Amino acid sequence: MKYGKMLAGSTLAGLCIGLGGAVFLALDSKIAGALFFTLGLFTICTRGLLLFTGKVGYALDNPPSYLRDLAVIWVGNLIGTNLVAYALRATRVCAPYAEKAAAMCAVKAEDSLLSLFLLGVFCNILMFIAVDGFRTNGHEVGKYIGLFLGVSVFILAGFEHCVADMFYFGMANVWSADIVLRLLVITAGNAVGGLLIPAGEKLYKA
Repeated sequence: MKYGKMLAGSTLAGLCIGLGGAVFLALDSKIAGALFFTLGLFTICTRGLLLFTGKVGYALDNPPSYLRDLAVIWVGNLIGTNLVAYALRATRVCAPYAEKAAAMCAVKAEDSLLSLFLLGVFCNILMFIAVDGFRTNGHEVGKYIGLFLGVSVFILAGFEHCVADMFYFGMANVWSADIVLRLLVITAGNAVGGLLIPAGEKLYKA
């Protein structure tokens, strides 16, 4: 029952990120796209949904079984993002969305694994700042500003977010063994990036 609920919450989170990704593809302005993409994380945080890149930063505060939870969340995010992607591929907006997603995915497919990993690390440093800021910032306006800035900055900087990439790979319909490998490398980078700040805090506050 626990994992069924977890899968449902993470699938819904994937849907939210997919919708954010769709808005990003729909807009010509990268700045506007980055801002509106944040709708996905805003919904996830305010509704208590489960996003891998948001939850991985708390692995050090949980027992080893939390790694299994993260795996379930990752799968649910994959399902949710691709439900949006393949539903959109059946609509009239498919061609422009798929064309833009394919161009983005071609860059990722030609990049080195080290580059993808490092870009994943930088992305989730910002994601942790955004998500943890939302959780802990006592200032109502400040917590939302942090959320929007964290997401917008990682997009504008060109960093790699594994759940967003799940959507783009699905929208471009470019799944292959190599793409899955690249997604896993980005996921590993996101995991490391999400843990850097909490690990560092444990060291200097010890």
